[in-house]
Formats: sequence, structure tokens, C-alpha cells
Amino acid sequence: MTPRAPLPLPPGDGRVLLLACCAPCCGEVIEAILASGLSLTVFFYNPNIQPREEYDRRKAEVIRLVRRNGAAFVDADYDPDRWQAHTRGLEQEPERGRRCEICFDLRLERTARHALDHGFAVFTSSLGISRWKDMAQVNACGHRVAARHPGLTYWDYNWRKNGGTARMVEVARREGLYQQDYCGCPPSRRSTPT
Repeated sequence: MTPRAPLPLPPGDGRVLLLACCAPCCGEVIEAILASGLSLTVFFYNPNIQPREEYDRRKAEVIRLVRRNGAAFVDADYDPDRWQAHTRGLEQEPERGRRCEICFDLRLERTARHALDHGFAVFTSSLGISRWKDMAQVNACGHRVAARHPGLTYWDYNWRKNGGTARMVEVARREGLYQQDYCGCPPSRRSTPT
């Protein structure tokens, strides 16, 4: 496995708020952030994940991973009605299309508001490490959200590079993490990423 390179640290006071989508995607991100000496809080806001049983299973796996690594955890709780209201009419959009962009905006905006309310200057996301997502699309959403909140920075580090994807798979195997087969929203169950 490729050794983990030191992260180029984001601006701020060393505290980072991470929007975590699922344990397999955030495992390497959590370990990399903590190995770089940053103080990490993992934020779980994923109203896109359905059904409820799937949401609960993914959240439990993230909590298990966070506890094992000694990070802080914030549960923003389940909010599928809000997600459905924002994405209504986009059910036929392909993965990486307009529905995903709106979903990222919704989730990153909620993360940014938590960051502001709790004194974080930097937030980031594990959304872009997944092969199911377009990292440029995720980062564009993060920057757009941060631009609406002076004093807040979206850290757009490429978690895939320098062996990040291979380490993501290794962490998931080592920890025995539940491996889901779709992004989380009902339309993504019908789509296969390219």
C-alpha cells in the first residue's frame, strides 16, 4: 500500500468538521486527518439515504469508526422529507447529474451552518472519494456553500490521490465495514456509475 503523505494543512486553528457520507468512504479520510495532527469532528447529515434501515446501518458504522479513532461525532439526524422536497422532479437524473448537485448543496450547507454555529473555520467532506461521485462537482458545491459564509473555508483536498483510494479500500477491509452497493438515495439504486 502507498504510504500516506502528509496532508497540506488547511487554514484555520487546526479544527476540521468533516461531512461523512458512510464509513467506507470516510475511514481513510478520518485516519489521514487525525494522522496530520488536526482536531476532527465528524458530522453525519445524510437525508438522502433511504430506506431508514439503511440510514441507521450506515450511521452505526460511522459511529463505530469514529469511536475507534477517538474523533468527535455529531448526529444531525434523519431528514428525508427535506431531501425529497429539494430533489423532487429529478428522480430520472443520472448519477453525477443535477440531483447530486442539489443533494451536495443541501448536505454541505447544513454542515457549513453547524461549522459556523460551533466555531469551525474549515469544513470538508468524504463525498468525493467515492467512485460513484464526481469530485469536481462535490468541490464546486463546497466552495459555493463556503462563499455564502464569510470566514468559512471549504477544504477541497483530493482524498483519492497519493494512494487514498487504495487506503480507503484497505481501511474498509481491516475494519470489516459494511459495504453498501448504492450511494444512498432511491434513484441511485437504479443507476450504475461509469
